Parts: sequence; structure tokens; C-alpha cells
Amino acid sequence: MAIKELYRRIHAPSEAAPLAAFRVLFGFLIAVSMVRFVAYGWVDKLYVQPDFHFSYLGLQWVKPLGVYTYGLFAVAFFAALGVALGYRYRLSAVLLFLSFTYIEAMDKTTYLNHYYFISVLCLLLILLPANADYSLDIRLGRTQRTSVPKWAVWSLKFFVGTVYFYAGLAKLNSDWLLHAEPLATWLSTKTDVPLLGPLFEKSWTHFLFSWGGAVYDLIIPFLLLNKRTRPFGFFAVLGFHIMTRVLFPIGMFPWIMIAATTIFFEPETHKKYLNSAMPWVQINTSVVAASRSKILPGIITVLLCTQILLPWRYLMYPGELFWHEQGFRFSWRVMLMEKQGYASFRIVDPKKGESWVVQNDQFLTPFQEKQMSFQPDFILEYAHYLEHHYRTLEDRGNLEVYVDSYVALNGRSSVPFVDSKVDLTTKKRGFKPIDWLLPFEDTIYGL
Repeated sequence: MAIKELYRRIHAPSEAAPLAAFRVLFGFLIAVSMVRFVAYGWVDKLYVQPDFHFSYLGLQWVKPLGVYTYGLFAVAFFAALGVALGYRYRLSAVLLFLSFTYIEAMDKTTYLNHYYFISVLCLLLILLPANADYSLDIRLGRTQRTSVPKWAVWSLKFFVGTVYFYAGLAKLNSDWLLHAEPLATWLSTKTDVPLLGPLFEKSWTHFLFSWGGAVYDLIIPFLLLNKRTRPFGFFAVLGFHIMTRVLFPIGMFPWIMIAATTIFFEPETHKKYLNSAMPWVQINTSVVAASRSKILPGIITVLLCTQILLPWRYLMYPGELFWHEQGFRFSWRVMLMEKQGYASFRIVDPKKGESWVVQNDQFLTPFQEKQMSFQPDFILEYAHYLEHHYRTLEDRGNLEVYVDSYVALNGRSSVPFVDSKVDLTTKKRGFKPIDWLLPFEDTIYGL
């Protein structure tokens, strides 16, 4: 009986305005993001100019397209506009997911949690009837104005809430709570911020921001869910993300998160603003009941369960997560580490008895070299690339690659990172625990 009641509730008809408002805000923000990326010259700097690009395991075939990479950004831009306007919505959503995710996968150096967040949202939008109201598809007669099942709106609420809550859980570690790191390191460099700058030198400010950030992430989904506390919760969302935008160079992420949290508001609120902002897509025809899908709720449930389980895969790997980073990406661990590194590679030709030190700037951009210097999977991929490059360039036999590297983590002193006696060409990329790093001589307690 309980299962039947649950089924009835999640399939009960609901107004589509929250989905439509989310679609509009999300689509326009992604379109602006694409323009911004091109305008700042980042397409050329990050994708066209470099000769070597770090790849995701299993996605080595995803590479920049030379000057045609600009075309990929153009596809993402127009697809985002199509999503925002609800024009040929399904096609636009599919193109946006494929183009944006391809852009994200072209070079692992540019990985950010919010890029992954956007890709998952794009995938969800393919499955959701977000063009059921306030869309050009309805205005042009391509589809009817319909209600949506409650699970459609609640799936977005659940995903956004999960991202926040998991970000809060990840902050429950000793570096964050007991040492205010890495915020102490970052805020100490922000003393030039108007009005607040002098406060960022104070230790109590570092702890206030650290503890406040953890509490915010953990409780904000529940504040937004409750109608009485929702205004306070949204005010906190605005304050938090505007402050992070002022302090940290994280691009469009604050505005995207602010837009995402609007999904928690009531349909009447969304209709009020949609009627004002987009009167030319306001449809006065009656709402038709949407047909029930038996497949889509199951697919979305699997997708959401994946987002719940994936962050815990780090438990399969021994050692300190912040040190080896196996299981760190795609887990909603946001701004938890400040790592600085140095890596010097030495190539050995055992047959000729020769060796030489690599000048990294011959192969990597400064940004690539910085990211490579403290991330183990980057170091290993780069070592294999160097071996292949010199072996094929000079028609040599198999070469050996060793690295002298040092890493400083969350304010600690710089210490040796990779075992310099290990020939990295003997190690393969994969999902097995890394056995060629030196141990982390400290303990970070927490999740």
C-alpha cells in the first residue's frame, strides 16, 4: 500500500513553471559562459595552442579539434540558447550535453567540480519535460502545454541538494575545521579587498569562514525545502555565492548555483517572473495532463543514485585522499585543497647509457605544468608521453623515466612526493591503488 501511495504522489501532476524557469536561467547562463570563454581567449590558450593535453582514463580519444574547437563552443552556445528558449528542446538539450561534456573532457587540466555539475544537469534536462510551459516549442505548436509529474521537479531539487550536502560532508575534516585550511592560506592573500581586506589577516576570520561554509553546505538544502525558511535560505545562497565570487576566480559557478536553487521556489513565484521576463512565450491555452512515463523515473533514479554512490569510491583506496587523489574528482569536494608542487623529469636510455633532464615548458603550458606537478595521474600520463616522444623522435629503444617531485599540502612544508627510484614507464594508468608515491607523513581526520 505504501509503495502505491508513493507512486501516486511522485506521479501526481504539478505545474511546469519551476522547470521552465530553471531551463531559462540555466540555458542563458551557459550561453554567456561560452561567450565569456571565447572572449577571454581561453579557447586558444587552453585548447588550440598546447601540443599536449591531459586525458581522462578511457577518454583518450577526446581531443581538441584545432581551430574547429571554436565551432564546438558555437554549438554549445546555440544549444544553450535553444534550451533557454525551449526551441526544439530535446535536440538542443542533447547537443548541449554532448558539446559541453566534450569540451570538459578535452583536457583534464581544466577540470572543475562545477563543469561536472553542469554536465550532469544537462543530462538531467534531456530526460525532463522542461519545455512543458513557457517555451517556443509550445508557441510554435510543436508540443502541448502540459503539467509535469512531481518527480520531474523533485529530481532537480534532490540533485542540487545532494551537491550541497556532500560538499558539507567533505568539509568535516581536521584540516578544514581545526586548522581552517586551505581558507587560511587563501584569505591571507585577499587583504586588498575593499572594507573586508584587513579582516582576512585574522585567524578568527579564517575559522568563521571555514565553519560557516561547512554549516551552510549541510543545512542549505533543508532551509530551501521548507517554505517558512526558504527566504532566509535563499538570502544565504545569495550572500554566500556573491562573497565567493568576490574572493575567488571561479567564473560563472556562483551564478549557476544561485540559478539552480530557484528550483525550490513555488510555481507561483516562477510564473510571476516568467510572465514579466518572457511575455512573448506566455501561453494562455489550458494545461493538458502529461502522459505518465514508466521508464524515465527509473533512468533518473539510477542517475541520481550514481551521484550518491560515486563520491564514496575513495574508500577503496588506502592512504590519504588529498595526497593520492584517487576518488577525489566527481565527488563534490569543492575547494578543499591547496597543493603546490614541483616536478623534474629525468629520462634514461639504458642501452646508450645516456640521461637528461626534461624542460617541462617545452611540452606544457604554465597552467598544465602547475596542475601536473601535484596530481599523480597527471605525472604518470606525462611520464609515458615523454617516453614515447623521445623514443620515437630519436629512434631509441625503451627509455626509463624518473621524477623528482615535492608537494606542499594545505599549508604544510614541501616534502618529497613521488618515489624517485621508480621508473614510471613500468606503471600503468588504471584504477588500482597507486604504489609509487611516498607516504603522507601526517593524518587528516574526517570524511
